Amino acid sequence: MTVDAHHHVWDLSVRDQDWIAEGSPIRRDFTVADLAPEAHAAGVDRTVLVQTITVPEETPEFLALAAAHDLIAGVVGWTDLTRPDVADELARLRELPGGQYLKGIRHQVQGEPDPQWLLRADVRRGLAAVADAGLVYDLVVLPHQLSACAKAAADHPDLTFVLDHLGKPPIASGAREPWATAVRTLADRPNTVCKLSGMVTEADPGSWTVDDLRPYAEVVLDAFGPDRLMFGSDWPVCTLAATYTEVLDAAHELTAPADRIQIFETTATRVYDL
Repeated sequence: MTVDAHHHVWDLSVRDQDWIAEGSPIRRDFTVADLAPEAHAAGVDRTVLVQTITVPEETPEFLALAAAHDLIAGVVGWTDLTRPDVADELARLRELPGGQYLKGIRHQVQGEPDPQWLLRADVRRGLAAVADAGLVYDLVVLPHQLSACAKAAADHPDLTFVLDHLGKPPIASGAREPWATAVRTLADRPNTVCKLSGMVTEADPGSWTVDDLRPYAEVVLDAFGPDRLMFGSDWPVCTLAATYTEVLDAAHELTAPADRIQIFETTATRVYDL
């Protein structure tokens, strides 16, 4: 069995995804019905559906999707961490239809101009509420924000932080520093986990090879270990550079057979309580 711990869906007739450029191949609808045959053909039987935009309506919609589709075993949603009643809002979300599928919260920290956003007092209160609710916090950040992630993880030892897409290292350029040092510092915190995801779109989308990805995968494999790594496809964003099967195959090639049960199943099952 394989868990895909990171994918998205969207319906442009419901709301725009303003982060997708005009003319992009992914500027169209992507539904669970589109994903399901690809996932099942690849041996994926459970997934985690992750937020895409910072609007309050999306998370209840995702919870309802999880309730309606056996494939979706968990949801990482969004809520405004800075709202003073964030604890009440998290409780409200969990009482909605499908609320039991809410496993984590994510914010587009990568878009915040303040590299220390995670350390703001109002955000820290929100992170504490996420921990109190028994949820995890997904980190979608850029390399220069990793130091704040490490500090936040140290400040909130009861909260599990999940780093999406390896922290977006500059794979296309071949550079590894300062990303590698920063990601190792984050991994020093025992309450951190990393997703083996998002690599193909950080590489050269037209000509990437598994060998281009390998140095970056090796850093996180060494830093986090297989018991704190989980596979994520980042579908449908990944389709800008690879098919679903190609992403899964690359991840298999980058990992040792002895580590695959943890990376492709048990880490995500444990961390997200699937």
